[in-house]
Amino acid sequence: MKLKICGLKRIEDIEYANLVKPDYVGFVFAGNKRRITYDMAERLKEKLSADIKAVGVFVNEPLKNIADLLERNIIDIAQLHGDESEEDVKYIKSATGKKVIKAVRVRSRCDAEAWLDSSADYLLFDSGAGSGITLDWSLLCGIDRKYFLAGGLTPDNIACACMRLTPYAVDLSSGVETDGVKDFEKMRRTVETVRKLSYTL
Repeated sequence: MKLKICGLKRIEDIEYANLVKPDYVGFVFAGNKRRITYDMAERLKEKLSADIKAVGVFVNEPLKNIADLLERNIIDIAQLHGDESEEDVKYIKSATGKKVIKAVRVRSRCDAEAWLDSSADYLLFDSGAGSGITLDWSLLCGIDRKYFLAGGLTPDNIACACMRLTPYAVDLSSGVETDGVKDFEKMRRTVETVRKLSYTL
């Protein structure tokens, strides 16, 4: 099982990530709390270990901006977290040759099932756009597709979630923060937990 830690915005956050080695980190280009500029993302990516993939998180961003960041290798993967269509997913993949994650807000089983045939490389199931509210895991039981599980995950509830589901990856942001700032110890515990789960599940 893979791990993504989202919402990195400081050089210290990158230093933490380089030490604990999640599979992915997320740079957020939307909202207010964790939003960073393209220039800051470029500086952070320069410091990021080459074996960690950078995911750009977008909400209704112009597709040409997303493609430009991918082509300049400021990000390695695009995560579409807004009202983007299947056609938008196909465009980015075709224009850049890079992978796309399509985020889906799950309020019912139908929300998840509506995207199962998407050309996105991965889906990401969440309770909302970085709300920190725990997703109703029962809505995803039996989903047979590679997906990232997000929504209110913490180092303390990942194991429970993954014993009920079989996600390709788990995605945490506020769950590894203290007072709104990335917490090294929480990041370390999360990586340790995910690596142990990878061996046992």
